[in-house]
Formats: sequence, structure tokens, C-alpha cells
Amino acid sequence: MSLFGLGTRNQKTFRPKKSAPSGSKGAQLKKHIDATLGSGNLREAVRLPPGEDLNEWLAVNTVDFFNQVNLLYGTLTEFCTASTCPAMTAGSKYEYRWADGVTIKKPIEVSAPKYVEYLMDWIESQLDDESMFPQKLGAPFPPNFQDVVKTIFKRLFRVYAHIYHTHFQKIVSLKEEAHLNTCFKHFVLFTWEFRLIDKGELAPLYELVESILQL
Repeated sequence: MSLFGLGTRNQKTFRPKKSAPSGSKGAQLKKHIDATLGSGNLREAVRLPPGEDLNEWLAVNTVDFFNQVNLLYGTLTEFCTASTCPAMTAGSKYEYRWADGVTIKKPIEVSAPKYVEYLMDWIESQLDDESMFPQKLGAPFPPNFQDVVKTIFKRLFRVYAHIYHTHFQKIVSLKEEAHLNTCFKHFVLFTWEFRLIDKGELAPLYELVESILQL
């Protein structure tokens, strides 16, 4: 089964790609991202384009990274189940519990697929909230926008951590490790450029993160 091919997937977790509205500022920035990524220079691709608004740049990239992680995890849904992954872990030392602060205020232990389902639902609700991610050019971003973006990236990192620790051999057998590594490198460089994830949160993959940043 190819990462971009067909396969049995949990449709609740694997959802259609989100995109910026046509003609919006986000759509223009998305073209810039695609052009710089096409050059193969990931360090250049993550930098804020001259004269652009930081929040606009964070917003369009948040959608992009949501889509990337969703696609990567979608490849593994038939292997990452409640029985194979009864907890959301990243190796033996790290376990993540879910809380969204609204419907689930006290962190609860859930299986890895349930955690990812909760996470993707929560991110999607943030992206669809125009008071949080405004769609109209010139519409203001809320004061807590960057805090929400940091929470999204922190939690997306946990999906990468689970994939690397629990499912990397499956990724290798699917011959998709190069794609996973490229996506993760792009993710790390972006989060480092804008200080979106605290160093302590990176601990489950710290050696890999260090190797990326030293390249």
C-alpha cells in the first residue's frame, strides 16, 4: 500500500485535505510555500517571506502541516488500533493523555487511534473557526492565536513521536521512510524557526531533532 495510494483507512481519522479559500491571502502564501518546497531548500521554505504578516504565515502553514500529518497517519490506521496501541505512547517513557479544556477538561488515557481522532477533530474545529483562523483578507487574528498554534504543533509532534517509536518498521516496509523523514524535517525546521514547541516536548525524538537542526 502506497502512502498516496488506496488502502483501508479509518475515514473518521483520515479526512479530506483542507485548503485556503481561493483568492485569499492564504492561497497566495500557499503558492509561495509550494514554490519554495519545490526548490528542495526546506530551511528557505519555512522562513517568513519579506513583508508578509507572521500570523498569516503561521495560519497557512498550520493547515499544511495538519494535512501532512493527517496523510501520514492515514497510512497507518489499519496497523494503529486500540488493540495494538492501547495508549498514546512514544516509547516506554512517554505517554500522552487527551484533554481539550472544553468537553474533556481532565486528561484521560485513550488509545493512540482515539487520541489522534480527538486531536484531528480538535484541530479541524480550530481551523474552521473564523474568529480563530480568519478567512477574509485583513480580518484580525485573536490575541491568543499564536498560543493556539503552539498547542496544535505540540500535539502534531506527538503523532510523529508515536509513528517513529511504534510504527517506523511498518513505514519502512511500505518504503515510505524517506517521505516521513522529509515531512518531519520540514516540521522541525518550521517549529524551530518560530519557537513553536518547547524543548522539553521534543524529548521523545530529541536525537533526531538535533540531527535535523545540525544539518
